Amino acid sequence: MMARKKSPIWHPFTQHALQGEMTRIVHGRGAYLYTADDRRILDAISSWWVVTHGHCHPHIVDAIRNQADKLNQIIFAGYTHDPAEAVADQLLQLTPPGLEYVFFSDSGSTSVEVALKMALGYWNNVGEPRTTIVVMQHSYHGDTIGAMSVGSRGVFNAAYRPLLFDVTSVPFPAKDREQVTLDAIEVACRKRPAAFIVEPLISGAGGMLMYPAWVLAEMKRICEAWNVLFIADEVMTGWGRSGTLFACEQADVTPDIACYSKGLTGGSLPLAVTLCRAAIFDAHYSSDRTRTFFHSSSYTANPVACAAAKANLDLWQNPAARQRLASLAAKQEQAIVPFRADTRFENVRRLGTITALDLKARDAGYLAGIGPQLQAFFAKRNLLLRPLGNTIYVMPPYCAMTADLDEIYLGIREAADALT
Repeated sequence: MMARKKSPIWHPFTQHALQGEMTRIVHGRGAYLYTADDRRILDAISSWWVVTHGHCHPHIVDAIRNQADKLNQIIFAGYTHDPAEAVADQLLQLTPPGLEYVFFSDSGSTSVEVALKMALGYWNNVGEPRTTIVVMQHSYHGDTIGAMSVGSRGVFNAAYRPLLFDVTSVPFPAKDREQVTLDAIEVACRKRPAAFIVEPLISGAGGMLMYPAWVLAEMKRICEAWNVLFIADEVMTGWGRSGTLFACEQADVTPDIACYSKGLTGGSLPLAVTLCRAAIFDAHYSSDRTRTFFHSSSYTANPVACAAAKANLDLWQNPAARQRLASLAAKQEQAIVPFRADTRFENVRRLGTITALDLKARDAGYLAGIGPQLQAFFAKRNLLLRPLGNTIYVMPPYCAMTADLDEIYLGIREAADALT
């Protein structure tokens, strides 16, 4: 048996037998993290896609500090508070029109669990029980049982397969193969499933795979035609990552149920929401207590987390935030242009503020052998980049400057020089 590391902490998505000592971070500011040994690390992936306006944004920090001194926690069954009410009101102003109710939870995975339970509860309560969920190849929706069940089967969930429920899977809409996917969705919808769940425009953990907005619009049209609920998992794609505040905007689509988390608090505290149309809520609204929506967590709508979310939403009301988004997207496009002519890379792509490129290697996919080598190479250059196997992606906070991007892409070129 290999010797255990000194710390008793078991870290996520980490093979401790291969991982060295963890890097201890002591503070963060803007696009940078600072270590205990005085190194400055450029956060090129927004600390797992959550940081939007930058680490420790003063407006969000002040809101957290002020709320913590007033009310830090209250049971959310039978009680409410101003930060939650304000967040719900602002969310309904910012999200696609037609979403009318907001359910709070703690993380992206739980927001998906809530969405699935809403969908199944809806059909049960309208007297037409449906249980099948349609999903898309390469999808990833989280690590709880329901979220894993609607994600692609593979390395992430192989050990837990006996616990996962069956789903109907359709192929990813690869370039020039979009109609195959749409036809498969239509075939699946004819069998009257409860819902179709999809990551709009980009499959994140599945490899940063991208598809056009017209395909998303057609997916929604098909679901509507066959009376199948459409669930948009915008946990990653929301809050500007796709180039608009929410990816569904680009297809002019309003989902029946939508999941938001990660950037909801600007990356400061854990919080998630699941939004739905009125019909979903109404199917649970009854004097019959058995039709209650039975879901909660102890920290549902935590007031401090909601205060952070309210501060984040305030920032999005400022036109300057949208301007920074557009500016970063343009800079990202400019930065990847040289890589399209570099034969060591393939499938160089961008969606909004996200870029991704595949480094040609002997093996590909999440467990590609070059993945840990790339991650170690970037760490030595004080770049927080965490490749998905041989897929390198860049998703920085929106405060990242041109010089920051230059440093990131220089590091990627140097990695190719050293490792290929």
